[in-house]
Amino acid sequence: MGAPGCREAEAKAALESVEAEEHERMTYLFAFITALVISMAIIPLMVRLAPRLGMIDRPDPRKVHTTPIPRVGGVGIVLGALVPIAMWLSLDALSGAYLFGALVLLVFGVWDDVCELGHYVKFIGQFIAVMAVVYYGDLYVTHLPFMGLEPIPESIGRPFTVFAMMGMINAINHSDGLDGLAGGISLLSLSSMGYLAFLVDGSMLIIIALATMGGIFGFLRYNTHPAKVFMGDGGSQFLGFTLGFLAVFLIEKVNPVLSPALPALMLGLPVADILAVFAQRVYHGMNWFRATKNHIHHRLLELGFDHYEAVVIKYSIQTLFVVSAIFLGYESDLLILAIYLGVCSLIFIFLTAAEHKNWRAHGSGRESRLARAIRAVKGHDLFSMAPARFVAIAVPSLFLLVIFWADKVPRDFGVVSAVLAAILLVYLVFNGRKDSIVRQTVIYTTAAFVVYLETKFIGKDTLLLNAVEVIYFVAVAAAIGLAIRYAREKQFRTTPTDYLVVFIVLFAGFLLHNTPDKADIGIMAVKLIIVFYGCELVITRLQDRWNVLNLSALASLVVLAVRGLV
Repeated sequence: MGAPGCREAEAKAALESVEAEEHERMTYLFAFITALVISMAIIPLMVRLAPRLGMIDRPDPRKVHTTPIPRVGGVGIVLGALVPIAMWLSLDALSGAYLFGALVLLVFGVWDDVCELGHYVKFIGQFIAVMAVVYYGDLYVTHLPFMGLEPIPESIGRPFTVFAMMGMINAINHSDGLDGLAGGISLLSLSSMGYLAFLVDGSMLIIIALATMGGIFGFLRYNTHPAKVFMGDGGSQFLGFTLGFLAVFLIEKVNPVLSPALPALMLGLPVADILAVFAQRVYHGMNWFRATKNHIHHRLLELGFDHYEAVVIKYSIQTLFVVSAIFLGYESDLLILAIYLGVCSLIFIFLTAAEHKNWRAHGSGRESRLARAIRAVKGHDLFSMAPARFVAIAVPSLFLLVIFWADKVPRDFGVVSAVLAAILLVYLVFNGRKDSIVRQTVIYTTAAFVVYLETKFIGKDTLLLNAVEVIYFVAVAAAIGLAIRYAREKQFRTTPTDYLVVFIVLFAGFLLHNTPDKADIGIMAVKLIIVFYGCELVITRLQDRWNVLNLSALASLVVLAVRGLV
């Protein structure tokens, strides 16, 4: 008699497990998306404030850029990352210590970006941040390579962790010498650590890694060569701190079975670079902490490689390291360190030999094939015009498809749509202003209706339909990204959509956090983000008031009004 009840209980438990797993996956997605949109929205605002705040990086002999650049990107990266981390991580001693340390580094980093602090003052901020993690958060190294299962004494492990994490902070800080370099290298390291944590359900590490990656991606929108914004110390110190923290956290807490030598591969090239730089400074009797142009990327430029080539070379080496870390996590310490030291040795042997022989990658002033190819790609219509045209077709098509395909239209949608249709028609007939806030609001509301109906009232019970849906939204998102990145006319401005998107992801994320059974809210929010940015892209590029987006919105509202009221 109890068998049916047992089966029901098992089925219920299985369903709850699936829902919990879905909620966790949506949390990861929201951590990334929230960080991305907050970073993208904050940075343009900070760019406008940079001259007033004194956060301008001016050229000097040790720097590569030749014009003043705002160094405010770090504010976007840090706040973009910390907001979702604070929202979705349970606050305990360790997470609290991490958040505290990140904020301390942001304060000291921004302070340095404003008035150029000395190295020793910056070390104070780094020391406070790391000490909080090691002594209050109780996170420190307990095992070293080649020492087997025997833990090292706490009196050695804690100071060693402080020293190592401060070293990582400075490694990333010093690697921030070319456009996109520090951010890209950090992305690669974060990806490897996030993946290794995902294999063992290390949710805290995954959330921190994804949120930080979202903040970086938002920043890279403005930092890809030629950069319009630098991250400054506020960003580079935070990235180094996060990488050091996650490396120790992964090995010590999330998956202690991994080799203690693995951080060498996960953190990769910045560690070897800064050690080599310090060795050169000591050998030549120079100030250890005075910035010079003897990092790997500087040496590559001196050998005649152009900006793109230097960045791609360092990306490639870092990729080799992090991919090796993923596949060699359980191998011997000797093998891992042999690969790391072997690759690093080859790099420095090549650089030294090339410098001694005065070898040059290209003739003086000659543009590399890679640079020409990238410039040609950027200037091609496929990247500068075609993505925007695709979005201008895809978004109105979604409007028209959904209003006829949806199984039902709620009556309240019908009432609101009738009112909005009348408002939009009046504006199209009597108001020719392209930047009308009222018209934009009507279009965004229409987009929200369409996404809601597409999610709730269109059956996607076959694998093909689900695949088509995913492909559509991924394609639109990719086209929007290309259109923003490679538009021929670029300017720094925060649009109403940016702030609307920030509100949506925060609000939807709050609902997701408090009501796990409403996971479809997360899916809907991601679609809204994509469609809203699509609408914004079309609105800013189509001058004609009777353009395809306005007409499709008007037609959609009329049909929704009829279907909802009749």
